[in-house]
Amino acid sequence: MNLLKTLAAISSMTMLSRVTGLLRESLFARAFGAGAYTDAFVVAFRIPNLLRRLFAEGAFSQAFVPILAEYKNQHGQEASKELADHVATTLVWATVLVSAIGIIGAPLFVYLIATGLRATPEAFDASVWMTRLMFPYIAFMSFVALAGGILNTWRQFKIPAVTPVLLNLSFIAASLFLAPYLKQPIYAMAIAVFVGGILQVAIQVPALIRIGMLPRLYLNPLVGLRDGGVRRVLKKMGPAVFAVSAAQISLMINTSIASRLAEGSISWLSYADRLMEFPTAMLGVALGTILLPSLAKANADADHEEYSDLLDWGLRLTFLLALPAAVGMAALAVPLISTLFHYGKFTAEAATMSAQPLVAYSAGLIGIILVKTLAPAFYAKQDIRTPVKIAVGVLIATQLMNLLFVPYIAVAGLALSIGLGACINAAFLYRGLRQRGVYQPKAGWGKFYLKLLVAVGLMGAAAWFGAAKVDWLAMGHHPFLRAGTLFLIITICAAIYFLALYAMGFRFRDFKRRAK
Repeated sequence: MNLLKTLAAISSMTMLSRVTGLLRESLFARAFGAGAYTDAFVVAFRIPNLLRRLFAEGAFSQAFVPILAEYKNQHGQEASKELADHVATTLVWATVLVSAIGIIGAPLFVYLIATGLRATPEAFDASVWMTRLMFPYIAFMSFVALAGGILNTWRQFKIPAVTPVLLNLSFIAASLFLAPYLKQPIYAMAIAVFVGGILQVAIQVPALIRIGMLPRLYLNPLVGLRDGGVRRVLKKMGPAVFAVSAAQISLMINTSIASRLAEGSISWLSYADRLMEFPTAMLGVALGTILLPSLAKANADADHEEYSDLLDWGLRLTFLLALPAAVGMAALAVPLISTLFHYGKFTAEAATMSAQPLVAYSAGLIGIILVKTLAPAFYAKQDIRTPVKIAVGVLIATQLMNLLFVPYIAVAGLALSIGLGACINAAFLYRGLRQRGVYQPKAGWGKFYLKLLVAVGLMGAAAWFGAAKVDWLAMGHHPFLRAGTLFLIITICAAIYFLALYAMGFRFRDFKRRAK
């Protein structure tokens, strides 16, 4: 398998997801702006989203994929199918139970996560209603995560990568065609989440049937628990849940802090977060997706050289693409926010305030993406305890940084703490891999860094100069001209960066790699 070609395919699918995601956020900003009711939706969606990451995409995938890869490589299709059946039964029943508890306890959860919403009772009640409607989303997404883990292990990456597009399309359709007809328009977004979850489940089924791995769900939830493989997954999930929850607890604490800052702070942070997720998903998530099954196979085959070489390839690509993304995001924060969101009810003040946490996020973007590249190296060896210990330390460090930054730079301080916390996380993950001898860097990293810094410096100067020459907020009445200007600046910056690298000896073929 050509890893670079596969990465390009996944990244292109992810780009489609993120482009539709940005369109959805732009329509959301135009329709709802940044205020109490948008804060209410963000809080309501964040609660099931947290549990989705705990039960599905985060902890579950980290525990399930390496064990499934082991079954596939050592025991064959039939044993792998039986494991998938039993894991699916256990996972779906667990998330259905959690959804029921969430629907009943929604008022308490909203109160604990965003106490500041109580100052606006109508927004608090709206958040409770939307939380109840969206809680089943975790059951849908648990199945989607299971399907994605299976498909990725069978090296079928495209369907899992394109799946999030369906949620974005659901959001877009709801904002255009449903919201105008509801007494409380923001409720259309909650309905979109529910419908989007169903659509994401539906698209997995044909792909699973094609590879003969569509899980069979048992009415008796205890059937799965009797399987030794399921118990292994659950045992690994325990530390993984703790690791993922550490990051999510930090996010929830930040949401609570933001709810006590100026009205709209949660939304400002959310808009910045959406833009930060663009490079994170296109590179970090895509790299992690293809590295985890490949690393798991190398570990199962005891091929230590292949294991280290895969990591080296992933790290070089991370620095090659994440550094310019971070610098460009910082230099073009106001142009990006203005071009994408500064319409309708999204005011100039909201654009300016949303740009501040985006700049702060850029300081830690390299760390955020590195974690997604380095962590699979531990998961592939079925070592989840080490990332857990690091995550707990990062949680403490992040909140200490909040105490330092938030009093001075408000909501931007929350984003800065998350970014710097991710850098600390990446540093400790890297140190752990080096100490264990799992990763041995190949020659040439010093020159590689130097060339990158030169190219990034030239690109950053061009981005800063281009951003400073335009009054982006004043161009609100000329959206196409503003978008065209931004596109031109980004194109010029990308050309400067890659031409500089080419002049210094970088070639596309140097980053080609095939997985064994």
